[in-house]
Amino acid sequence: MPGPVILSFDIEEHHRIEAAAHLTVPDDLQTTYAQRMEATTRRLLDQLAFHQVLATFYVVGEIARSHPKLIQDIAAAGHEIGSHSHQHLRIHRMTSGSFAADLKQSIDTLSQCAGVPVVGFRAPTFSVTRLTSWAVDVLIESGLKYDSSIFSVLHDRYGVPDAPRFPYWLQGSSGQILELPPLTYRGLGRNWPVAGGGYFRLFPLACLKAGVKQMQAVSQPSMLYVHPWEFDPGQPQLPLKTLSKFRTYHGIANTSKRLENVLKAFKGHFRRAIDVVEELKASSTRLESFQLFAQQETAAGAEHAR
Repeated sequence: MPGPVILSFDIEEHHRIEAAAHLTVPDDLQTTYAQRMEATTRRLLDQLAFHQVLATFYVVGEIARSHPKLIQDIAAAGHEIGSHSHQHLRIHRMTSGSFAADLKQSIDTLSQCAGVPVVGFRAPTFSVTRLTSWAVDVLIESGLKYDSSIFSVLHDRYGVPDAPRFPYWLQGSSGQILELPPLTYRGLGRNWPVAGGGYFRLFPLACLKAGVKQMQAVSQPSMLYVHPWEFDPGQPQLPLKTLSKFRTYHGIANTSKRLENVLKAFKGHFRRAIDVVEELKASSTRLESFQLFAQQETAAGAEHAR
């Protein structure tokens, strides 16, 4: 049986992206980005409704306070609400204590706003890496059912190239949590990122489709991801450096058509992340285990993070 396709959206205003972390964005421009984020997300909701597709929305907690009706409408449409942190800070910028507080605040805020449990998490910029391996225990202790923060690729900002491509048990010193890694294509002896984001805009769409078909051939799920700002070609552009500007804005004019193509190409295969997680946990299939750190380093690393 072909593996399911999980379509996920990371809901954040455009000024929160990692490429703009060094910028001071004026309040009026932040307000503009917030308004455009809501408008674009609502257009995406309409597109999903037309195709009768349910998705997973990883939402920054502060957006539940500034745009509560949007979050409520996403949940009311049957989509899953997950956490994308509370302030959209890379985990590298936090300690285990501040990360735990940020995570709890996001879960509490989102669940109260949406009226549904929040059981999944995605770190900003996939920032659960070997350098932040102490975060695994925070995720486990939070009571979440799954995580989707570890990209099994080589990248200058994130990634764990030797992490499994398929769902697995992420091990910590205090237990384990199910990990749903973003989609990769395996070829030429390495994992290639094809899950979404910049890869959705910069690579031929055939790359994403090849990745999904490769996963479906072995009955494994494909985790895709995009952001609302990637569907808004009319938004004011941030003053980014040349490479960051290319990564951020190239291809935005075509993303709506590309998403429409994906929705049609994999019709009948879309599932929410939580549905896939529940099926995996109920299945007799044995999942691989993986840890980001050597066991003897766990206590020392966690203590250092504090």
